[in-house]
Amino acid sequence: MTDNAPILLAYSGGLDTSFCIPWLRETHEAPVITITIDTGGIDAATAEDLERRALELGAAEHHLVDARSRFFDSVLRHLVAGNVRRGQLYPLCVGAERGVQAAAMAEVANARGATRIAHGCTAAGNDQVRFEVALAALAPNAEVLAPVRDNSWARADQIAYLEKDNLPLPPAGGDYSINRGLWGVTIGGQETLTSQGCIPESAWVLSPGALEAPLPAETLTLGFEAGVPVSIDGATIEPIALIEALEQRAARFGIGRGIHLGDTILGTKGRVAFEAPAAEVLIVAHRELEKLVLSAAQQRIKDAVAANYGDFVHEGRHLDPACRDIEALFDSAQQRVSGTVQVRLQPGSVFIEGLDSPYSLLAATRGVYGEAAGEWTPADARGYARVLSLPGILQQRAGKSGAAS
Repeated sequence: MTDNAPILLAYSGGLDTSFCIPWLRETHEAPVITITIDTGGIDAATAEDLERRALELGAAEHHLVDARSRFFDSVLRHLVAGNVRRGQLYPLCVGAERGVQAAAMAEVANARGATRIAHGCTAAGNDQVRFEVALAALAPNAEVLAPVRDNSWARADQIAYLEKDNLPLPPAGGDYSINRGLWGVTIGGQETLTSQGCIPESAWVLSPGALEAPLPAETLTLGFEAGVPVSIDGATIEPIALIEALEQRAARFGIGRGIHLGDTILGTKGRVAFEAPAAEVLIVAHRELEKLVLSAAQQRIKDAVAANYGDFVHEGRHLDPACRDIEALFDSAQQRVSGTVQVRLQPGSVFIEGLDSPYSLLAATRGVYGEAAGEWTPADARGYARVLSLPGILQQRAGKSGAAS
C-alpha cells in the first residue's frame, strides 16, 4: 500500500542524500521534504545552493534549521572541557553533531506528525547508528528509511542514477565524501580506504595549499571564562562566531589536519582525513590553561571520564544519563578555568607562548621551581624525600629476606 504522506529526509547535500531525494519520491510515490540541520559550516551562499539543488532533485519543500548554538551548548563546550580527542588525535570534528541533528529531525517530525524519516547513511559507517539510536528514543513512532544502506547502493551507481535524468551532482562530483560542521571537516576517498595513502593537497577543504606556500607565524590571545572561549585578542565574541573566526584564521596555516585511523561503532577499523583548525587551537590552549589552574588529581580524574564521554558521543549515546553525570563533573572542574592564553599560529601547528589566570596555582606558590623552596625548609624537603622512599626501601628489604630464606 502506498503512503502518500511526506517523507522527511535529513539532507546534507552530499551524494548519498542527493540520491535519496528522487529515489524516495519515485519508489514510495510520496513527496520528499528535505531538512538541513545546520550544525556549522553553512554560510548564506551554501544554504542557498543546498535549497536550489534539493528542489532541482525533486524535493517538495526544503527547510534549514539553525542548531549551531544548541550543538555548542549541549556537546561542544563539553568536548572542550574534556579536551576530548579520539585515539589521542581526532577531536570528533564530525560525528559529534549527529545526535543533535537527529534530535532536531525528531522535533520537526513530531511537530508535523510525520511518520517517516529518512537518512542517507551507508551500512559501513558510524552515522547510521548515531541517527537511529537518537531517533528510536525521540521519535519512536516514526519509521526510519535508509535507502542507501538497505539497498546497498554503491557510489558509482548513485551517480549513474542521477546522471540518467540529468539531475545535479554535489560540487565534488562524488569523488570524496565530505562532511562539514562547526568543529571541522572530514574527507573520505579512495586514499583512506587503506592504511597507506594520503589524500592529495587539492582535496583538503579548508586549507588546500597551506603548507606549500606557508605564511609567516602570527600570534593571538584567547580568553576563557569557566572553560568556555569568550574572546580573541581582547574582543568579546560569542562562542559560535569565535569558532568560525578561529577556523578561518588557523586554516590558512594548515593547522588541525590529520588522518585518523580508529575503531568504528561496528567494531571494524576505519580511516578518515580531517581538518579541525578551531578545535585544535581551542583544545591545545584550554589544556594548557587547565594545567595552570587545576590540581594534578583534578586533571587525572577529568581525563579518565573524558575518554568515556568521547566514546558516548562518538557512538551516538549522548542521551545516556551517564553523559549528564560527566558533564556535571566537567562543569565543576571548569569553575576556575578562566584566563588568557597567548597562541602562536604557525605552519602546521599551534604553539602556546604563555598564559595567565587569576586562579594560577603557579603564581600562588611562594616557591620558585628549581630555584627556591619558599613553602618549606631544606629539612622538610629531606624528610619528605625520606618518607617517599620508604615503599622502595621496604620492597628491596623484603626481596633480600625472601632470597636469603
